[in-house]
Amino acid sequence: MCRIFGSFAAGAATGADRPDPAQLAAVSARQRHGGPDEHHVLGGPGWSLGCDRLAVTDPCGGQQPYRLPHLPGILAVLNGELYNHAELRRTLTARGHRFPDRCDGTLLPALYAEHGPAFAEHLDGMFAVAILDLRPGGTRLVLAVDDMGMKPIHLHHDPYDGSTRFASEIPALLAFEGVRISPREDSLDTVLATRTSFATHTALDGVSVLPPGATALVRPGIAPLVRRRGPHRTTPVGDTQDVLRHEVRRLARADVPVCAITSGGLDSGLVTALAAEHARETDAPPLHTFHLTYRGRWPDSEAAYARSVARRTRTVHHEIAVDPDELSSLLTRTVRHLGQPNADPIALSTYALFRAVRENGFTVALTGDGADELFGGYDRMRAALAAPAGTDWTGTYADALSAAPRLLREHLYTADYRAHIADQGSAADRIEQELRSAEAFGEDRLTAMTAFETRWRLPAYHLRRVDHLSMAWAVEARMPFCQPSVVTHARALPTAARTGKRALYEAGAELLPAAVLRRPKQPFTLPLSAMLAPGSPLLETVGELLSPARLVLGGKVRADRVRKLLTRHLERPSHHDAQALWALAVHELWTEVVQGMRIPVGCAA
Repeated sequence: MCRIFGSFAAGAATGADRPDPAQLAAVSARQRHGGPDEHHVLGGPGWSLGCDRLAVTDPCGGQQPYRLPHLPGILAVLNGELYNHAELRRTLTARGHRFPDRCDGTLLPALYAEHGPAFAEHLDGMFAVAILDLRPGGTRLVLAVDDMGMKPIHLHHDPYDGSTRFASEIPALLAFEGVRISPREDSLDTVLATRTSFATHTALDGVSVLPPGATALVRPGIAPLVRRRGPHRTTPVGDTQDVLRHEVRRLARADVPVCAITSGGLDSGLVTALAAEHARETDAPPLHTFHLTYRGRWPDSEAAYARSVARRTRTVHHEIAVDPDELSSLLTRTVRHLGQPNADPIALSTYALFRAVRENGFTVALTGDGADELFGGYDRMRAALAAPAGTDWTGTYADALSAAPRLLREHLYTADYRAHIADQGSAADRIEQELRSAEAFGEDRLTAMTAFETRWRLPAYHLRRVDHLSMAWAVEARMPFCQPSVVTHARALPTAARTGKRALYEAGAELLPAAVLRRPKQPFTLPLSAMLAPGSPLLETVGELLSPARLVLGGKVRADRVRKLLTRHLERPSHHDAQALWALAVHELWTEVVQGMRIPVGCAA
């Protein structure tokens, strides 16, 4: 697990200037938190390739960028984990390749030499890979990310000089001199409509993210050519519990300490139970589990459920209590790490939870992310399935994704901004159109929703947040539900089995406490409405971010209507109003934070 970065210019390998070492050091410094164990960068005429390493597999080996003596001219860097690396190494060794260590990424130059840009089709894991091919006559940069988009690559292509730059995190990418960006005009509407940036866009013009399952081919001076690969082929064996057990056991193996995140819900509870079972059967030390709560009395606490899972599965349980007075500073830190606005208050909890994981000596954490998307767990999915045939359910579905539903957004916008969004179209419009098109072409509603959720929503909203905020503390988050065998198994289930997570409830019947199986669904998040009540810890921060002077300067929302929304919430606390206010505040803070990112470290304004 690492942070990677690099650049590729029009004159690569033809005598162009070498990258400035000070600039590359500045890029690395902005994402060094994710790779504190080693730092290496290579550069040549018109190119650079660098890595900040978090040592997980073969900690004493695996120096990046990867190079093999018998393959001069092929360099590679990897962020992630390749779970089938032992199998690939055996195959490549039989073909004459030799490797200096057993690190998973060491085999990448050999795999590329055998398969070219199709190398990623042979990888099973979570990964973001960059391979630089400097061999005569074929100079190119190849970038690839895993099928679910668990590991990101952010890109910037300069149309003026033909250069392409990439990094694991946006703040690092912005430290490259020459990366010209500005906030997208529609970023506020997108955050209010989807709670994050949508599809391959980021909140910044000029910065994109590779879509899940994509490979990008970059030739000198030419914009990246991006194509989606076919899904990783796998044949899962057994029922849902068997398939998930197999993946949990694979992901629980590491050369560093492994723990599990236990929210108290079904998804993380299943992962916890199977990981604890694996520890017992292999005579490993007992599994450690982590749960986050808040000091004081707050509504919707899941701590009792998490303790119940820990008792049932016999784990060493850590209940982390965050002081609410710390939340304002956590907000600023999470926005900086994410590099773009994410309006889910879970971000603060996620950041604090992985901090505790690292402080307790763990480098790998198993999580339950991805289950709702694959097994139909969201209320919005059940509501859409219940809508009568022939009715347009997509508008209601899109509103359920939002931080502020369409009518409220349009009410808050200034006349000019409302007209701009009407002219350009909203992310919500594109979501509705995609879902309508899928149904028109014969897909059943659940399949259409699952495809949308896993292709766009899950990577942008959930996986990016988990990646950035776990790596903020140099913790590798592993997600069994996002592995190819589980994805293939879920998509093959009958509609009834993947509606309301029925298949997962059946899988957990003998593994989890009855109270956890019976409880209503509840996201692991911040009790936002209560924490934006009078006298609460976050209210002052949100009030400052939404001050009339700031909002008028932005010119996108009417300050008087935002103030009325805040007043209404204070008089009659509402989760929906609190979520809209939070999204507005997060976007406002992001616009402030991103200004400091736009000037590369060491460069003049």
